[in-house]
Amino acid sequence: MSDFTMDTGADGVAVITWDVPDKSMNVLSLEGLDQLDALVDAALADEAVKGIVITSGKDSFAGGMDLNVIAKMKEMAGDDPARGLFEGIMKMHTLLRKIERAGMDPKTNKGGKPIAAALPGTALGIGLELPLSTHRIFCAPAPKAKIGLPEIMVGIFPGAGGTTRLVRKMGAMVASPFLLEGKLSDPVRAQKAGLIDEVVADPVGAAKEWVLNAKDADILKPWDAKGYKMPGGAPYHPAGFMTFVGASAMVNGKTKGVYPAAKALLSAVYEGALVPFDTALKIEARWFTNVLMNPSSGAMIRSLFINKEALEKGAVRPAGVPDQKVSKVGVLGAGMMGAGIALVSAQAGIEVVLLDRDQAAADKGKGYSEAHVAKGLQRKKITEEQGQQMLDRILATTDYDALKGCDLIIEAVFEDPKIKAEVTRAVDAVTGDDCIFATNTSTLPISELAKASKNADQFIGIHFFSPVDKMLLVEIIKGKQTGDRAVAKALDFVRQIRKTPIVVNDARFFYANRCIIPYINEGIRMVKEGVAPALIENAAKMVGMPLGPLQLVDETSIDLGAKIARATKAGMGDAYPDGEVDEVIFWMEEQGRLGRKSKAGFYDYDEAGKRVGLSQMVQDKYPQSEDQPDLIEVQHRLLFVQSLEAVRALEEGVLMDIREGDVGAILGWGFAPWSGGPLSWLDMIGAPYAAERCDHLEAAYGPRFACPDLLREMADKNQSFYGRFGGETSKAA
Repeated sequence: MSDFTMDTGADGVAVITWDVPDKSMNVLSLEGLDQLDALVDAALADEAVKGIVITSGKDSFAGGMDLNVIAKMKEMAGDDPARGLFEGIMKMHTLLRKIERAGMDPKTNKGGKPIAAALPGTALGIGLELPLSTHRIFCAPAPKAKIGLPEIMVGIFPGAGGTTRLVRKMGAMVASPFLLEGKLSDPVRAQKAGLIDEVVADPVGAAKEWVLNAKDADILKPWDAKGYKMPGGAPYHPAGFMTFVGASAMVNGKTKGVYPAAKALLSAVYEGALVPFDTALKIEARWFTNVLMNPSSGAMIRSLFINKEALEKGAVRPAGVPDQKVSKVGVLGAGMMGAGIALVSAQAGIEVVLLDRDQAAADKGKGYSEAHVAKGLQRKKITEEQGQQMLDRILATTDYDALKGCDLIIEAVFEDPKIKAEVTRAVDAVTGDDCIFATNTSTLPISELAKASKNADQFIGIHFFSPVDKMLLVEIIKGKQTGDRAVAKALDFVRQIRKTPIVVNDARFFYANRCIIPYINEGIRMVKEGVAPALIENAAKMVGMPLGPLQLVDETSIDLGAKIARATKAGMGDAYPDGEVDEVIFWMEEQGRLGRKSKAGFYDYDEAGKRVGLSQMVQDKYPQSEDQPDLIEVQHRLLFVQSLEAVRALEEGVLMDIREGDVGAILGWGFAPWSGGPLSWLDMIGAPYAAERCDHLEAAYGPRFACPDLLREMADKNQSFYGRFGGETSKAA
């Protein structure tokens, strides 16, 4: 079956329909590209055809490019994959330019056939680049549809003409949010922004009418007309010059130079703006090829697109367990975490019982959702009816009997085993035998907490990240007795609330905190050693971490760090490795410097809680050494201390799938997204070099940098994680 088909009606309009078999959303393959090319040629050559409408047989237009295309393009040129990519990309440009020129005379710009795009819904990536090459874009008023070019979010940029066309259409400044931020819009906002032309109830009908009445002037793109000037000014124009200077500063300020796609996109725009349109397309293709050949882009695509999507679709869901969709959830504890869980559950259409010890606390928890609805109404993102329906799903109460009928309970009370045990027993007294009980904890062992439950096989950990409604990751923790149905229930619930799950086995700090805490501790260690705090923070940001370790501990609160340190030391005894860190943390705690919440931590804050600079008091207590370490040394300490914990988690069976290790690290705490995650980063630098650096760091700074046996073995065999484990569910053996 073909991805594209064509039907020419008696009115002389050829309708090309994109409908990829066995796909919920269209994606463009090499075969589909050839099919579309042949149909466009046939329509342009057929004298009976007066115009062309390109549409979709689905309720969306297209979700982008089939990522297998990139690998196939590389293979086509054998030992020269860059040439294969460039030629494949230029093949797309040639087709879209053919659509754009539509058979018109190259000298007179007349005689072409009008071509319109009719979008029934979402159009992303190549799904928008193709319509941008047509002469007019019509879209159905689908409120949930998304229109845009999100490629930058997965480490590439629009390379099928989208970059060049959008800049020539809007100007660099106006186009920048759509190109550099991957901003998506619903159809109405997309029309207002100039991404599409019309929002109509019947896009195909409107498109047909337009192509039958379009004149030569209607189908000539501005950049093909004489006297064209780029909106906002070209780089050699005074206004345009300032735009590009500002854009360059903004890109480097945001990316710190570690994201190749943003820099390549800006280069393609700047260089392309200096030359004719067809040359600009070649420049775009060359920079796109450059990005695709960069290992960073491949790692980001793999983690943030392929693997993330696989996990969301149930790649690690237990086989044979029927659908466990949640209809009614009980949330115990209406604090910040519980209130957030109630909100995202109600947004997903799930009935929620939000329970706390007193009614005022429960009502305050529901108030979080009320405030969210009020903000949505103010921004016109929801209607009053939609907001009220969502709020009506949340029952704020103190009555445990209200939990009857719940098929999932999520306990989010204080991190105290005794309180959690009391709540577990109280819930067991009123819920049915098939109810799954999940505890939201970031540190307490699940297997120990499960001892308070009458059904340990139905007891599981669900670790949400704060703030719940904004963070994308949920960490699901299997206790020693947790059964498959509990795992499936947790995964299906996470899918319902549209978040990305990872599943790990029970161990101290699970996976995320196991890696985050050493990152924070390494920064604090360096402060005690006399490393300049500014060097620590900037080294982290320059290697792609969203927050430096000192800012991160200020945000999460220093007294929480002290509490975790005391509990960990009590549990580990003589094996506890972080005494040097505790000296700093406990001193900060004594001084009342608890982070942002106390307006004093490693940073100083103004009365509004805004950071004003690194604390001089901390620097006086721990003076800077005269000799400061090399930037790379600081960055390696911060990255290796996280990455080695990821390897140990895999080695010990806490991590069961390397995909979860990388996706979880990026979504959970922002591990250098450009790297694709800690295991991808180790693959990028190579196991032999990683092992060598471990030996250096261990000799200089201690056993926390000791090379794990798994990594040493892989170094000896010159293996990579994705080569050895193949991205499939695997334990280290």
